[in-house]
Amino acid sequence: MDADPSPDRFRALMLDEEPQFADVLSCVFDIQRHESSTYLALLDNQGSTVAELADVVDRDRSNVNRSLATLREKGLAERQRRLLDGGGHVYQYTATELPDAKELMHETLDEWAAYVHDRIDEFGDA
Repeated sequence: MDADPSPDRFRALMLDEEPQFADVLSCVFDIQRHESSTYLALLDNQGSTVAELADVVDRDRSNVNRSLATLREKGLAERQRRLLDGGGHVYQYTATELPDAKELMHETLDEWAAYVHDRIDEFGDA
């Protein structure tokens, strides 16, 4: 897990009176808004293939595939391989359940806050 929320996004989030969940998700994990939207769409379409999810979010499959790779890297999605009856396979994606994703967000933000606190405490110790 990478505790490195974007400082610019964090600042913008704090200035927003009512940030959307997708904005908070983007800030905490330092991901793009379309990646947050992909996560939210996957929550409602568990077990989707890239092609199916691309139709849901109305984006190109290659872009959705990259978004899913980022979400997997951040611990927000998993991929399972399903064998096809006629041979070959397809990957299906499942979003991390919302309560678990929220916990991951809290942990990531706590790690980042601890890092910032350490930098503050180290200031002037040279």
